[in-house]
Amino acid sequence: MTDKRDRILTREVTVTQIPSGDKQTLFAGDSVFIHQVLGGSYTVQTSTGLFRIDGKDADAIGETVAVQTVTAATLAGGAPDPQAIWDQMRKVFDPEIPVNIVDLGLVYNMAVAKQDEGGFKVNIDMTLTAPGCGMGPAIAEDAKGKILLVPGVADADVRITWDPPWNQSMISEEGKMKLGLI
Repeated sequence: MTDKRDRILTREVTVTQIPSGDKQTLFAGDSVFIHQVLGGSYTVQTSTGLFRIDGKDADAIGETVAVQTVTAATLAGGAPDPQAIWDQMRKVFDPEIPVNIVDLGLVYNMAVAKQDEGGFKVNIDMTLTAPGCGMGPAIAEDAKGKILLVPGVADADVRITWDPPWNQSMISEEGKMKLGLI
């Protein structure tokens, strides 16, 4: 019997290799096994390794492409709602860890600034669980894309920093429970 997570790609798709973060192409007819679905992206395994497929390409594995919208209202002067920004970051996952970047304690700072040319820019300082993680740029880009969906956000900058170094004590209680640490 075939597992319902076994799929055949229906079209070519650009994927992100785990853990290197390198972009690669998988082709129509390639067999994949869906390991997990988190934050709208898919972690799949092929005969050559693990890859992340973005939610916008879900149709390639027979899934429905979810339209990502945020219905949060803007604040006075059109400023984005900070809670909506945090909620969007809770939809971002390292594909190897089933806890979002906020509950992992990876987001150090979030600031919203009005831009001279109009709109608001969100600046994020975040880290990764390990300096050698090749997925850093992909995770940062995923966070940026989700933040840009928040009403009032015109631009976003997600910077990776290593100061202070991340450690497990930074994980939220919810994250620790999900990881079985408490």
